[in-house]
Order: sequence, then structure tokens, then C-alpha cells
Amino acid sequence: MRSDQRQPDQVRPLVLETNWLKDPPGSVLVSLGATRVLCTATVEERVPPHRQAAGGGWLSAEYTMLPGSTRERRRRDREHVDGRTVEIQRLIGRSLRAAIDLDRIGPRTIWIDCDVLQADGSTRCAAIGGGSVALALALRHLARLGAMPPFDRLLRDQVAAVSVGIVDGEIVVDLCQEEDSRADVDMNVVATAGGRLIEIQGTAEGQAFPRDRAGQMIDRALAAIAVLTEQQRRVVEISA
Repeated sequence: MRSDQRQPDQVRPLVLETNWLKDPPGSVLVSLGATRVLCTATVEERVPPHRQAAGGGWLSAEYTMLPGSTRERRRRDREHVDGRTVEIQRLIGRSLRAAIDLDRIGPRTIWIDCDVLQADGSTRCAAIGGGSVALALALRHLARLGAMPPFDRLLRDQVAAVSVGIVDGEIVVDLCQEEDSRADVDMNVVATAGGRLIEIQGTAEGQAFPRDRAGQMIDRALAAIAVLTEQQRRVVEISA
């Protein structure tokens, strides 16, 4: 049994509070256990240079951890963005571009902004799930205004991510900070609601681990992602 009494295959309680801000077409406050991430989706009526000749749109993401999100004050990203932040921003962008038909949104950029208010592990995973919900809400809103094609032609699927690790010899999903700090293996898995993989990031913290354990970890992660994306889908439908 884990320190918070969860089963190995059980994610922490997920709460998605939609329309948390009044101005962005899509916004959601994600609570995954003690982790809190505010995700917004906004639209800019232009695309970056590398997409101008393609005729379609683009999706980009920014991620930051606010000063009070950790036990020790975290410095704000101002002129310099650290390597971890850049890596996570790129991961969120890649993950959510897999959820949308960029060719159909027109010559515009959808920005997904993820601000970590409180960090207790799996912040990038919470940001991807919350970003997927914010994106869906924004697309539905803009389609209703006639600014984009119908919602069901734009969004391919809900996308979610979950951490999975080997802690005390056992495979567990959705690691909190305490579990993450002592995991022998740490992995993040991103996938669609239909179980199609988008990205896998995995690292052995000490000793190498066998290939069959990697497969078991991915299987457990995909089962958790199915639960998360179903909750995300229901929240989007209720908020429509």
C-alpha cells in the first residue's frame, strides 16, 4: 500500500474546474492530488514563419512554475528559461498538436499556457491533460462563433499523460513528489483516449531495468490514461 493509501494502478483524485478565467476561450484549473495547474487556451490570428507557406495553423505551449509552487521560492522565468522548462513546453506542444487537425484551423496559432500554482509531482502530466481540456473548450467556443469549422472536425481525440514508476520494486502510476524522489525507474507516458501513444520518456535512476518491465509500465500507464481521458471528455461535454 502506498503512503496515501492508493492502489498501485490508482491515480490521485482529479478535479477539472472549467471556465476558471473569464476571457480566454478555454481555461481549466487542474487539481491532481496536491498538484495544481492553471491551463488556458487562447488564439492568435497569425502563424510562425515556418507555417506560413503550409496554409494551416499551429499550436504552441508555454509552461512555468510560479514562485510559490514549491517549498523553496522558485525564481521567475524572465530573460532566461531553464532547460527543464523548455523541455516541458516542447512536450506539451507536441502532445497537443497530436490532438488537433492543424490544417483545418486556418492561419492562426493556438497558445496553451500552463502555470503551476502548486507542485506535488507530475506537473507536466497535469499540464498536458489540462491543456487538452482547455484546447477542446476553446475549439468548441470558436466553432460556435463561426470562427472555425465544427468542433468534431477539429479535435481528433482527448490527450492525457501519466507518470509511472518502479517504487520499492512495484509498478505504480501517478507518482507524487515523495514517490518520485525515491523511484528506481521514472517514466512519463502521453497517449490519446483511444490508447495511441504520443510520447514515452523513461529513465532508470540507478540500476538498468529489463525490457519486459517497460512494457508492464506502459500497459499500466495506458489503463490510467483511459480513466483520465474519460473524465476529461465528460467535463468538456458538461461545459459545452
